Amino acid sequence: MSTKLQRLMLRSINIWPPFLGAGIRVKWSPDHKSVDVEMKLRFWNRNYVGTHYGGSLYSMTDPFYMLMLMDNLGPGYIVWDKAATIRFRKPGKGRVKVEFRLTGEQLDEIRAKLATQDKHEPTFVVQVKDETGDVVAEVQKVLHVRKK
Repeated sequence: MSTKLQRLMLRSINIWPPFLGAGIRVKWSPDHKSVDVEMKLRFWNRNYVGTHYGGSLYSMTDPFYMLMLMDNLGPGYIVWDKAATIRFRKPGKGRVKVEFRLTGEQLDEIRAKLATQDKHEPTFVVQVKDETGDVVAEVQKVLHVRKK
């Protein structure tokens, strides 16, 4: 897939049906090393007890580190989500947010490890926070990265 098409897809992620349906909004930094995701509590993403549906909370975190790594490492690498765990800390109410950050040091470390081994499986942890900054859920993502 061409880089222009990939970037168009990343900018269009807000109208991707799973995100649009859940009310998830995504904002990318120009270098794709930073992503801010938020979701307001609406009747269509509310569970039986009136808080955020757990599946929507996880959806807020699902593809971003994989997409960020793919875009920043470039076409010479294969990146896949390998595993994830979510731990719910408290009921999610109101607006919830997640911040994804990828540093140059993390990218350098991945490239260095792949210079001496066939694959690398970095782990990233993000926190879903409510409007007061309290942690609603913590998600651990394990990715699989290798050279093509």
